Amino acid sequence: MGNGLSDQTSILSSLPSFQSFHIVILGLDCAGKTTVLYRLQFNEFVNTVPTKGFNTEKIKVTLGNSKTVTFHFWDVGGQEKLRPLWKSYTRCTDGIVFVVDSVDVERMEEAKTELHKITRISENQGVPVLIVANKQDLRNSLSLLEIEKLLAVSELSSSTPWHLQPACAIIGDGLKEGLEKLHDMIIKRRKMLRQQKKKR
Repeated sequence: MGNGLSDQTSILSSLPSFQSFHIVILGLDCAGKTTVLYRLQFNEFVNTVPTKGFNTEKIKVTLGNSKTVTFHFWDVGGQEKLRPLWKSYTRCTDGIVFVVDSVDVERMEEAKTELHKITRISENQGVPVLIVANKQDLRNSLSLLEIEKLLAVSELSSSTPWHLQPACAIIGDGLKEGLEKLHDMIIKRRKMLRQQKKKR
């Protein structure tokens, strides 16, 4: 008999939980942003062309704890002339996925500049950042430690949670693990913001 509370809890926890998160995918042109998006959407490689504006997809992902989460991705073009528009897409975002080409050593400084610029915008303070080190399958790709140093991620604001994820967007390696880390950072931030509101 009893009040049945423990039974209800286990039933509720086994039901799928539907949450939606607004995520912006940024990075320099040719880093693999659209390949990441469509690998997540279709679970297969889709040949892409440079994005002239943006692509948007709502994608349901089942995370490790069997929780179904909906990510509303905005994949924004990375050409230099489009980068000033990035801040329009990051307004009120839950998370940022910043894709870097692990092979393109020459443009790593440019990627660093853009990463730091977008995370310093006041509206993006505290927004979790998943840095996807794409093309890790290639022989001449930089190590994670080298990418971390070149992007100077330790110099990001202390209020900006980040995770550097090795990945290969063409075959999908590392993408789901990266999304799980991003999801964890978003949930942690939401809890912190709720607690801050309660204190006021």
